[in-house]
Amino acid sequence: MRASDMDGFLEFAAGRSGHLFRSACLLTSGDTHLAEDLVQETLGRMYVAWRRVSSIGNPAGYAQTVLVRAFLTHRRRRSSHERPTDELPDLHASCDDATLRLALLGALGQLSAKDRAVVVLRYWEDRSIEETAEAMRVSSGAVRSRSVRALGRLRELLGGSLAEYAGR
Repeated sequence: MRASDMDGFLEFAAGRSGHLFRSACLLTSGDTHLAEDLVQETLGRMYVAWRRVSSIGNPAGYAQTVLVRAFLTHRRRRSSHERPTDELPDLHASCDDATLRLALLGALGQLSAKDRAVVVLRYWEDRSIEETAEAMRVSSGAVRSRSVRALGRLRELLGGSLAEYAGR
């Protein structure tokens, strides 16, 4: 890799790693260790393809797509469902309302991996239905139906507790 390409990649990685980590934390329901692994894998893949990626119009969007695909690949592995404890892992401590964040992360954790990915891409990343479908390699109709199902499940899981937390 040329020095100018290396500088461009390092600048990109420094600028986007925090955002990628926050998205990964949402995808993993607060598992910060797995989130760090996913970000590292994403940046590694971006580094390998940086010449090609840097020439496209939106490398940040491409990185988010790589992150989601890395997450979904991880979830398909048999070992991804092993959990050594029932307690939540240590969470990133920069939230203003920890109780609300814990409730949302807990509810996200009870969604299927694909439903969680749709919620994160559509509502956290603010992507369109078409962008979400492309990132997940599914149809737009599948994104719509997963969005409706996932939001309904979140409402069911959170019930009236979300209003209680938001009213503080």
